[in-house]
Amino acid sequence: MDGQAEDSRPGGYAAARLRLLNEKARSGPPRRSALATLTDAWLADLFTAGARGIALVAVGGYGRAELSPRSDLDLLLLHDGSSPETVSELADRLWYPVWDLGLALDHSVRTPAEARKTAGEDLKVQLGLLDARHIAGDLGLTTALRTTVLADWRNQAPKRLPALRELCEERAARHGELQYLLEPDLKEARGGLRDATALRAVAASWLADAPREGLAEARSRLLDVRDALHLTTGRATDRLALQEQDQVAAELGLLDADALLRQVYESARVIAYAGDVTWREVGRVLRSRAVRPRLRAMWGGGKPAPERSPLAEGVVEHDGEVVLARAARPDRDPVLPLRAAAAAAQAGLPLSLHAARRMATGARPLSTPWPAEAREQLVTLLGSGRPTVDVWEALEAEGLISLLLPDWDRVRCRPQRNAVHLWTVDRHLIETAVRASAFTRRVSRPDLLLVAALLHDIGKGWPGDHSVAGEVIARDVAARIGFDADDVTVIATLVRHHLLLVETATRRDLDDPATVRSVAEAVGSPGTLELLHALTEADALATGPAAWSSWRASLVADLVKRVSAVLAGQAPPDPEEAAPTAQHERLALEAVATGAPVLSLRAQTEPPAEPSDDPEPLGVELLIAVPDQEGVLPAVAGVLAVHRLTVRTAELRSLDLPDGVDGSVLLLDWRVAAEYGSLPQAARLRADLVRALDGSLDISGRLAERDAAYPRRRGVIAPPPRVTVAPAASRHATVIEVRAQDAPGLLFRIGRALEDAGVRVRSAHVSTLGANAVDAFYVTQERGVPLPGEEAVAVARKLEEALRG
Repeated sequence: MDGQAEDSRPGGYAAARLRLLNEKARSGPPRRSALATLTDAWLADLFTAGARGIALVAVGGYGRAELSPRSDLDLLLLHDGSSPETVSELADRLWYPVWDLGLALDHSVRTPAEARKTAGEDLKVQLGLLDARHIAGDLGLTTALRTTVLADWRNQAPKRLPALRELCEERAARHGELQYLLEPDLKEARGGLRDATALRAVAASWLADAPREGLAEARSRLLDVRDALHLTTGRATDRLALQEQDQVAAELGLLDADALLRQVYESARVIAYAGDVTWREVGRVLRSRAVRPRLRAMWGGGKPAPERSPLAEGVVEHDGEVVLARAARPDRDPVLPLRAAAAAAQAGLPLSLHAARRMATGARPLSTPWPAEAREQLVTLLGSGRPTVDVWEALEAEGLISLLLPDWDRVRCRPQRNAVHLWTVDRHLIETAVRASAFTRRVSRPDLLLVAALLHDIGKGWPGDHSVAGEVIARDVAARIGFDADDVTVIATLVRHHLLLVETATRRDLDDPATVRSVAEAVGSPGTLELLHALTEADALATGPAAWSSWRASLVADLVKRVSAVLAGQAPPDPEEAAPTAQHERLALEAVATGAPVLSLRAQTEPPAEPSDDPEPLGVELLIAVPDQEGVLPAVAGVLAVHRLTVRTAELRSLDLPDGVDGSVLLLDWRVAAEYGSLPQAARLRADLVRALDGSLDISGRLAERDAAYPRRRGVIAPPPRVTVAPAASRHATVIEVRAQDAPGLLFRIGRALEDAGVRVRSAHVSTLGANAVDAFYVTQERGVPLPGEEAVAVARKLEEALRG
């Protein structure tokens, strides 16, 4: 075909398109517009000159002249129905060259009546036609269609906008929120490009309009990211995968993938907030239209009931939103933003866009330190539960949070590259405050708890340990907002040690007096411990489901109980004084008598919170008694891995047998949980353990097969394992800490490496967060004393080499 031949020449469309895409000097909106113009000219050239009653129309993104490198060409061949054969020939002349070039094509051939009918039946078609743009042929045909479709949209808006909102909500439920995803879909996720298109459609209805400030820029930035994604991958994709983020960032001239994600998140937040405001306004208008006739009939021409209800000084409720009173003066009332926000959150109502903008325009900085009312209103806002999130976002969208808390800018939209975290740093801080608000009745100083929740990760915007950096920032912020010196110290301590309880409880031996004393020294007082306990739970619950469980809660509660006793003046018991139970002795004697391992499984539960509730499972206690021999730890760990049992804690010790009984026994007291399904039978575990100890069960081979089939995400390369010696963690043993990618048989490999190093494992404390394992092993020499410093470092180095090998 003539058009096809034209494309094959260097001066044709294909070559011109390639030159344009490789032109570094032109990117962003100019390149998208230029690509659309180039494509228009090519398609117009393919179109039969002088064809009457036929028009070629661009719709959707192409209709908006926003062509990304791999965008579909959305085309409508519009005709008046007078010459079907001509239309068919013309369609072939248009579509085949597009396909031959490997371009994606979304095409249709319709009369105006058919286009209008399809739009009335299919909302997505109607949205595409709202952006219809003439390319070639009968301009009158295109103009008439645009006018008709737009009129239909405005006439049908009261019925169609609720359906559009439902589409947006369904899409958000499927694809998540763009501003929090590590691998976001730039188009489909909430706050993405489709939502921006939906807001354009709402504006076209004349029923309501989206907040325009920053919206076009946010949409343009997402399009820029999609352009770079298409260029770096060579594919028509909207998903910003992890393995492609560094390349995309480089294409856009950004520092790294984190800078890229932060830009994406900021854009998505603008679009999502605009959507919230717009859909709220749509709902208000539709309700008003539905109610107005009935009210006129009821009032009989009289005055309606008052529409404004006072909420606080200068703050009223009006038509389902919180607005400023007519007499409010933001320029003379610096506490007004916090007072309005607290009133809105307490009432469970949205803060109106107009009120937020009026306060941002006339806002004055608070004095330093803040007046008592400002501090109290902040605490009230933070303690209002779930409504706090939307109110905080409204303040943040207008820059009021940055005005009140300048340090907030460093954590705003900051990504967290740990799959355990559901949120960006700033949203996680608000979520923690929301969770903490449920615990305010169980602490004596709820105000300190809520402010510490807001600030506990504020150091993540700075280099180094975020807890150390956060302590400095929290001390400054707490003093600035008006807390006295003692309260400032408590808040700073909570921020500095907000990870202390959960890390100690899951990675250290709670029976070791050194463990409990170290926590007591760090916390300092019963009141601070009470607050830290509540903050720990709130932080974990706000992180995500993998960060908190009944098992973790029970360990933290046990640690808090022990530390409370120390702070009350009681000395922690020496672990060496713990005597074996009757069950321990029975298993040990049976192991000696049979010369083989024996074991028992017993489910552990937590007492229910309410009498009517069922007990909550904490895991299963696995007791094993084995005649003393080499290789017990890797054998047991390997058998458990083969049976898909997750180890949570593991204690190993030699048991002294009664007089007259020869031999020695190792007693293993472990806590395990089934990875999938139910627990295996104790008899099967025992049989496999016997085979593992005598060498007839090839654990390494079985786990190697599992490892080969273990699902891994393409392109995600885990950081190498790291093994360190924890200084002064225990007087009775050396603590070796292992951080590695969790995988089947990891504990087996660690146990075998420690066995090869000739050390004795006294206990193990296993903690897994997402794909990361953080395990602590209490090891001694054969005679039961801690390892000398150099030997401990050497063991740690050998273990790290074994795990990396």
